[in-house]
Amino acid sequence: MHRNPDSTDIKRLLEGSRNVAVVGLSESPYRTSHAIASVLQRFGYRIFPVNPNLTGPVLGEEPYATVEKIPESIDIVDVFRRSEKVMPVAEDAVAAGAKVLWMQSGVINEEAAEYAEEHGLIVVMDRCIKVDHASLVGR
Repeated sequence: MHRNPDSTDIKRLLEGSRNVAVVGLSESPYRTSHAIASVLQRFGYRIFPVNPNLTGPVLGEEPYATVEKIPESIDIVDVFRRSEKVMPVAEDAVAAGAKVLWMQSGVINEEAAEYAEEHGLIVVMDRCIKVDHASLVGR
């Protein structure tokens, strides 16, 4: 069973990251994914929208169909997908060479976590990146 990194390690990875692929980012400002991505930008992260249904920029950034198609290195893949839809995202994160697979609050997929960890990614599951950043990094 997956165990999340401790608070010290989560703080360290948040402080050491800059590029965040937001998988499942919605163009609607009323969706949680949009609100959290906006806050991540204010915290100083560069976000990369990942959603094959997007047709134009979201929060000023061009969207991508997959993480692997992003032409820059990705530190964190932040997942806003239903738990049963995470395995392909984990595979995409591994293929893209990402460092962290972060499943948002309520998103739990042990198989995807195991796969990502076996391929060298740090996995954070069932936690909100915005809440963790605010409480652990606080800038």
